[in-house]
Amino acid sequence: MIQQDSQTLSAPVCSRPDPKLSGITLVELIPKVPLKDYLEAMELAKKEAGQHLEDFMLMSWYDRDRDYESPQHATESDEACAVPGYVEYGISHGASLKIDIEKGRFIFFFTPVEW
Repeated sequence: MIQQDSQTLSAPVCSRPDPKLSGITLVELIPKVPLKDYLEAMELAKKEAGQHLEDFMLMSWYDRDRDYESPQHATESDEACAVPGYVEYGISHGASLKIDIEKGRFIFFFTPVEW
């Protein structure tokens, strides 16, 4: 509980359960030369995803340089949660591969596609 001007306010509560990361393969990449931008990071992430998954689809991502995530506003919908919305979205939509480039500068979640 938070005390403010003799009123008691309830602290925000996260309405999403913590996602399970146990089935996710994590790949951390730190290029020798820092990447120029998101587009370079995306190309590197897709190339790396091709090494782990035969066919894949990008489910969600985060670009720290621009503080931009996809799906857009996923985190804003529940700001009280410790887990960002793009992480929860990717995992809850079948992602099995997380690619983290430059220690969280760019993060991508991929899911396998079966034909």
